[in-house]
Amino acid sequence: MTTENTTQQPLAGRIALVAGATRGAGRAIAVQLGTAGATVYVTGRTTRTKVSEVGRTTETIEETAELVTAAGGKGIAVPTDHLEADQVRALVERIDTEQGRLDILVNDIWGGEHLVVAGFGKKIHEVDLADGLRMLELGVKSHLITSSAAVPLLIRNPGGLLVEVTDGTHDYNSTHYRENIYYDLAKTAPIRMAFALSHDLKPSGCTAVSVTPGWLRSEQMLDHFGVTEANWRDATGKLPDFAVAESPVYVGRAVTALAGDPDRARWNGQSLSSGQLAKEYGFTDADGSQPDAWGFIVAKEAGGQVDVADYR
Repeated sequence: MTTENTTQQPLAGRIALVAGATRGAGRAIAVQLGTAGATVYVTGRTTRTKVSEVGRTTETIEETAELVTAAGGKGIAVPTDHLEADQVRALVERIDTEQGRLDILVNDIWGGEHLVVAGFGKKIHEVDLADGLRMLELGVKSHLITSSAAVPLLIRNPGGLLVEVTDGTHDYNSTHYRENIYYDLAKTAPIRMAFALSHDLKPSGCTAVSVTPGWLRSEQMLDHFGVTEANWRDATGKLPDFAVAESPVYVGRAVTALAGDPDRARWNGQSLSSGQLAKEYGFTDADGSQPDAWGFIVAKEAGGQVDVADYR
């Protein structure tokens, strides 16, 4: 087992781009990279003066950048719509001009939860076509545009890391239908993208992987259950399985552990989860636990008695 780097800031001097860092997993990944000393460019569409289609004013990229800096790194907020190729190219050119390198690229662009809720459990002909195609734009097209623009800078130096953040592991998504056809494609495609990009990046000594959190206690999820991070366990009264949920910090530490592993090339092309990486690297969630939501879900679907306590 590989343990966490004992250096206080193992990513000092590293330059990262977390695309889609307004909230949730993206924000936590950016902050944890900052904790490890990285300079982190954080992007998204919601700023203190403009709100994206998600419609939340409670989280902004400026706030994320401030959290990165407060954690010990350097956060730089750059408003970017990752469906606009010119904006993404300008972002990468700025990073090149200011830093001359890119060591970590995290594709966490999404912002389609409201579309999933509207189409949850519906068949293809029951989902509004515009909503379905928008999910694919947000979860697939935006990732391709970003990788196309940023990979040339990433591969300039050996050792670069590209992370596709998604929902679900390869094993789970390849054998289960995810909510509706559009969401299924939007969250399975990044797994395949990471596999394909691993072949593109390998000759340059760089690594590409996909990473999924488990049941994520994002800001939106907490709001959905009417709880906060401080009292999130109150939601288990209505839904006991929520006890296996994890804070965004967990996946943030997962990506940071990968970025700090000099032997990360062994993961090239693989589909990974926060719970799996916690066991490998020895980190914990914010509360000191090591939840394994995907292990719990698979065990429960297999039948029999499953104790959620065995997966924390």
